Amino acid sequence: MPSIVAAIVGRRREAPRVRPRSVIPGRQRWDIGVVLGRPRVAELLQASLRESRGIEMVYANPATGRLLVCHDTALSRGEVDQLVRKTVALAARQAMTLTGSMPPKPGVMPSRGRRRQNTGSALVVSGGAAVALVVTRATFVRPSPLVGLGGVVVATVVVVRRAWRRSRLAQHVSAVSLRSKRHPLLQIAGSHKRQFYVASCASILVQILDMVPSILISWMAVVLITGKSAALVRLGLASVASQLWFLTGVTALASVVAAVLSFIAGVLWRDLAQSVQQEWRTEMYAHVQRVGLRYLEGERTTRIAGILTNDINQLGRFFAASADYFLKLGTSFLVLVPVFLFLTPGIAWVAFLPVPIVAWLSFSYHERSASDLATSSENVSLLNSQLVNNLEASATVKSFGAEQYEIDRIHHLSAVYRQTNRRIDKRAAAYTPTVRMCAMVSLSGILLLGGLDVLAGTLPFGVFNSLVGAPQLVLWQLPGLGDAVDQYQRTVAALGRVLDLRSLQVEPGGSGRPLDVAKVQGEMVLDGVTFAYPGRPPVLRNVSMRMAARKTTGIVGVTGAGKTTIAKLMLRFQDVESGRVLLDGLDIREVRLQDLRKAIGFVAQDAFLFDGTIDDNIRYGSFDAEPERVVSAARLAQADDFVEALPSRYDTMIGERGATLSGGQKQRLSLARAIVKSPPIVILDEATSAVDNETEAAIQRALKDFARDRTLVIIAHRLSTIRHADWIYVMDRGGVVAEEGTHHELIAREGVYASLWRLQIGEASA
Repeated sequence: MPSIVAAIVGRRREAPRVRPRSVIPGRQRWDIGVVLGRPRVAELLQASLRESRGIEMVYANPATGRLLVCHDTALSRGEVDQLVRKTVALAARQAMTLTGSMPPKPGVMPSRGRRRQNTGSALVVSGGAAVALVVTRATFVRPSPLVGLGGVVVATVVVVRRAWRRSRLAQHVSAVSLRSKRHPLLQIAGSHKRQFYVASCASILVQILDMVPSILISWMAVVLITGKSAALVRLGLASVASQLWFLTGVTALASVVAAVLSFIAGVLWRDLAQSVQQEWRTEMYAHVQRVGLRYLEGERTTRIAGILTNDINQLGRFFAASADYFLKLGTSFLVLVPVFLFLTPGIAWVAFLPVPIVAWLSFSYHERSASDLATSSENVSLLNSQLVNNLEASATVKSFGAEQYEIDRIHHLSAVYRQTNRRIDKRAAAYTPTVRMCAMVSLSGILLLGGLDVLAGTLPFGVFNSLVGAPQLVLWQLPGLGDAVDQYQRTVAALGRVLDLRSLQVEPGGSGRPLDVAKVQGEMVLDGVTFAYPGRPPVLRNVSMRMAARKTTGIVGVTGAGKTTIAKLMLRFQDVESGRVLLDGLDIREVRLQDLRKAIGFVAQDAFLFDGTIDDNIRYGSFDAEPERVVSAARLAQADDFVEALPSRYDTMIGERGATLSGGQKQRLSLARAIVKSPPIVILDEATSAVDNETEAAIQRALKDFARDRTLVIIAHRLSTIRHADWIYVMDRGGVVAEEGTHHELIAREGVYASLWRLQIGEASA
C-alpha cells in the first residue's frame, strides 16, 4: 500500500490516484484512489469538503472510489480542482493520524493494525498467561489483590483510551468539551436536568436490584447445603423453611421492584429524549428564522436541515439508548469491585481479568463491522441501481442483444455484495462465542482459586457461593461498550454542530426606528453603494440610483452585474459596505427591520411555493386576507384562468415547491401573493421570466392599475418587460451603472441598452 506521506510530499511514484472523470458547471465527478474500499477516508473526505464554502453536496463512494461534488457555479473549475486535491491529501493524512497508517480495504487486516494487533496480541497473551497461572496455582506467582486488580484497570484504561483516540470524532468531542463550562450531557438536557437526574437514579437502582436475585439464590443454596444461615437466625428465622421462604420473598420482591423501576427508567429516558429533541429543534429553528440571510448564504440548506433533523435526533437518541447502558455498567463496577476487594481479595483480579480483553473485542468488532456495513450499504445501493436501470432499459438491452452482458454484470455486483456480507456474518458469528469464552475463563478462575480458598478455610463458603457468578453481570454488558462510546462521541459532535449553528448572528428585528407602513411614500435611493459577498470581488461599485415614489423603475443588465443584489440590499437581506440605502430619506439601517419588510413586496425569479393549497400560498404572509382579495390578486396576476380550470380550484394541493405546476404558473401565484400583501413598494426580480409573451403583456396591463399608487421596481433581462418604465438603469459588468434614462432616450443614445434592444428584437423576429 503506497504511503500517504509520500502523496502529501509529492512523490510521483507513490502519489494517490486523483483525477476528474467529468466536469460540468456546478458538478464534478472524480476518481479518488485512496477512497476505494476505505469508508473511513470517504467519511473524512465528505466531512471536510462539506465544510468548504461554495460546496453544496458531496458524496464519496468507497465501493467505487469515486467522488461526486456539486458546487456553486461561481466557483471555477480550477478552484474546485485545487480544493478537491488539497482535501483528499488532508483526509488521508487525518486517517493516517487516527490509525497510525492508511485505513485498510474492507476485509484486509490493517497495517495500522500493528498497533491494533499488538494491543490485541498483548491482551490475549496476557490473558492466556493469567489463565495458565491460575490453573497451575503456583503460590509464588499469585499477585497481591491490589497489584493484580491494578493491572486489569490499567489494561482497560489503555484499551478504552486507544479506541477513543482512534475515533474520527474524538477531536470534535474535545473541542465541544473545551468550549462548554458544563458537561455536554447536562448542556443537552437543558431545562430537563431534573428528569435526567431522576432517570439516572432509577437506572442505578435497577442495576443494584438486578444483582440481588443472583446473590439471594446463591444464599438459598447455602441454606440447603449447610442447613441454615447464622445471619438469618439472628433475624429470628430459625428453621430452614422459614429462611427459604424469606429469601424467596425477598428475591421476588427485588425482582418486582427492579421490573417496575426498569419500566419507569425506560419511560423517563425515552420521554427525556423526546423532550430534548423537541426543545432543541424548536429553539434552533426559531434561531435560524432570526439569522440574517447574509449569514445563511454562507451555509448550505442541506447542512442546516441536517442539523435540525439528524443532529438534534442524535441528541435525544443517546438518552433513549446509551445513557442507561453507561450508568448500569458503571454501577456494576462500582458495586462489585469494592465487594470483591473486601470479601474475596484473593480472587478479585481473576474475576475481572477478562474485562480489558472483552472491551478490546467490543471496540474492535464495532470498528470493523462499521467499516464493512458501510461498504455493504454501498454495494447493495450499486446493485439496486443497476437492477433498476436494466429493467427501465429493457428495450435498449434487447435491441443490442446485451442480455448476457447485463446478467454477468448483475452476477458480479451480487457476488461482491455477498462477499462483504460473509465477512460481516463471520465476524458476528465469532463475536459472541469469544465473549462467552472470556466469561468462562473468569468463572473457571473464580471456581478454582475460590474453591481452594474455601478448602483452606480462608474464604467462607457462603461468601464464595454468593459471589461466584457476579462478575458475569459485568462481562455480559461489556460487548456493547464500543457501540455506546461511538454513540456518545456522535452525540457530542452533533452538539458541536448545533452550537455552531446557534452562534450565527441574528438580525436586529425588534430594534430601530418604528415605521408606519401606511405613511410610506415609497422613494428608495441607493447613495454611492458598494457591496461584495465574503471572499469575492465587489458586486456593486459606487452605485447610485433613485427609485421615485409611485413610479416604475426598471433595472436591466448582463448576468452578474448585481441586479438581484440591489433587491437584497433594499430588503436588508444584506448590508452595504459603503454608501447608504434610503427609504423616504431614512437610512434603512435605522429603521425597524420588520417594518421595512412589511413595506416591501418581493417576487423572485425562482418563485418558492409551500406544500399546501393554492389559497394557502397566495395568502401566505397575509393570513387574514379575505377570499375576495385572494381571487382578485390571482386575477391581476393572470393566474385565475388556470386556477379556475382545476378540479378543486383554490383548494388544489400543489405539492412540495409547487411540483404540480409549471414555472409560469408558480411565478403568477408568487406575484399574486405580493399583490395580496399590498405594500407601498414592490420589487419584481425576473418575476415573469417563465411566462409567455402574451401572458406577460396581460400581466403588465393588469399591474398598471395596481402600481399606480406604488413604487414598482422591475428587474429583468427581457427589455420588453421594462420598456414602459418611468426610468431605466442599465447595469454593466463590474457592478456599475452604464446608462440611465427612459426607453426612448436610451434607444436614441445608441449605447448598451440600444444594442440589447436590437438583439432581442432580432431574436423575436427570427
